[in-house]
Amino acid sequence: MDISDLRSRRNLVELFLARADERGEAPFLWAKRGGQWHSISWAEAARQVCLMAEALRGLGLEAGDRVLLVSDNRPEWCIADFAVMAAGCITVPAYITNTERDHQHVLDDSGARAVIVADDKLAKPLLPGVLRSANAKHVIGIEPLRIAQTGSFEYHDWASLLAGDAQAARARVEDRMDKVQRDATACIIYTSGTGGAPRGVLQHHGALLCNIDGAARVLAEDFGLDEDESFLSFLPLSHAYEHTGGQMLPIAVGAQIYYSEGLEKLASNIEEVRPTIMVVVPRLFEVLRTRIMKQIEKQGKLPNYMMTRAMAIGAEAARRGGQTRLRDKPMDFVLEKLLRPKIRQKFGGRIKAMVSGGAPLNPDVGIFFESMGLTMLQGYGQTEAGPVISCNRPAAGLKMDTVGPPLAGVEVRIAEDGEILVRGELVMHGYWRNEAETARALQDGWLHTGDIGHIDDAGRIVITDRKKDMIVNDKGDNVSPQKVEGMLTLQPEIAQAMVVGDKRPYLVGLVVPDAEWALEWARANGEKFDFHALQDLPAFRSAVRAAIDRVNQDLSVIEKVRQFAFADEAFSIDNEEMTPSLKIRRHKLKARYGERLDALYKG
Repeated sequence: MDISDLRSRRNLVELFLARADERGEAPFLWAKRGGQWHSISWAEAARQVCLMAEALRGLGLEAGDRVLLVSDNRPEWCIADFAVMAAGCITVPAYITNTERDHQHVLDDSGARAVIVADDKLAKPLLPGVLRSANAKHVIGIEPLRIAQTGSFEYHDWASLLAGDAQAARARVEDRMDKVQRDATACIIYTSGTGGAPRGVLQHHGALLCNIDGAARVLAEDFGLDEDESFLSFLPLSHAYEHTGGQMLPIAVGAQIYYSEGLEKLASNIEEVRPTIMVVVPRLFEVLRTRIMKQIEKQGKLPNYMMTRAMAIGAEAARRGGQTRLRDKPMDFVLEKLLRPKIRQKFGGRIKAMVSGGAPLNPDVGIFFESMGLTMLQGYGQTEAGPVISCNRPAAGLKMDTVGPPLAGVEVRIAEDGEILVRGELVMHGYWRNEAETARALQDGWLHTGDIGHIDDAGRIVITDRKKDMIVNDKGDNVSPQKVEGMLTLQPEIAQAMVVGDKRPYLVGLVVPDAEWALEWARANGEKFDFHALQDLPAFRSAVRAAIDRVNQDLSVIEKVRQFAFADEAFSIDNEEMTPSLKIRRHKLKARYGERLDALYKG
């Protein structure tokens, strides 16, 4: 696939239509219906995009109008996104986990004039906000919605809008797109709100084109691009990471996109689809690592020995910049024949690379997958930068405690206080209707990321922490909470953790025990499995304490977790204690458990 046109394309719609013309009737978007995978061709997707774009214009939408998109990952998500842009409008993706209050905020803040929603379930928390909105006049249901009375808005069925002369629609879209340049706003993506109310990030066509050009170059140069590249879309498309990495990038390289059925069926989907590229968040890799290790542990001494040797060889190779020692090569050959093919098969057997982003990846997790024969690339970025700033890549020397060199077209420098600053076409034009925050984030052309780090001798970025998350203890020492939390959650006893200690003499932690481990512990100790009752047992608490003590052995004095408390329940998207990309919302957890954590410093 020739990707040399990415720097010259004027907008994303122009790129999409060009790829659709090149690929024609080849399969493009895949989804499961009735237990079978069904595809929409490139040509059919382009036809629907143009028809829907003209339907939106027919509803009275004009250039620059915002259209809210609330849907699970499915072919219609992609078609709707491009149709909105092809109509000259701006897509505003919203999380399917949004509450009624969240939807109201995005509707009011964006001033969306129309809403596209997948089904009745997702419409339920959305429609009250639409009824109260002064701007939203149209609701389009991808699946027919059960609406008895519309009130202030008009309802339209998705299928009924895909009518008309496709050739004429295409001509009108092309004429309109001839006038849309790279600096025009493509979408407003609202941040997931780890630190407060979500802000709308203005992503322009050039930002995304710059981003996918840099990412596509990594794939082409380090792995090669084939005619049958396949991506499995799993993370929410309303998140900038998946929107760019799981939709725009596959389109740029002419790849097929398969839409996963969800977390419960992800493992089987991977084996069925056999993707070549996967874009995933670290938390999922941690879960998969734990699952693989448990499966191998049950298989006897030889598989366990091979896994132990693979991890030891992988760790040493990582320390040596990816080079396997000569004395390890005979065993490495055996592992390549007996162990790694079985692991790779669990991922479909065709994986070129798995890309981790959205949150920091614990180096031990990356080394584990590398040891098992799966190439892991850790990316770094944020919504305000397209979102990908850099990516770990073989050509630059894989080093799991870095996030690799900046992508092509990206400038990075380190401020005096250690903050990472970014400049380039990928940087947002600002926050929607928020001049104060825009001025704070964009200074003299540089995006102030809020992340702390440095650049190593090989030009790779090393992230040490979030500037605003950095814990400064009562002696003025800086502590990275994410490093400590990552080490804690790698213990089999601990599923989730948050540490605090700002202006305090030491760190304390909030812990969610691992449910599977807790069940096994209860059986082994003759206790009834009651998650909350177990936490009151001194022996259970001691077992968790032992896990924390193991972590403390590898931490400096200022990083050690001295006391801990149990959380009442797991951190989740539903209780608003995690973002949709599975990052913890510290402000929510501190508000809920602040008194409990403060009490750990008394007595």
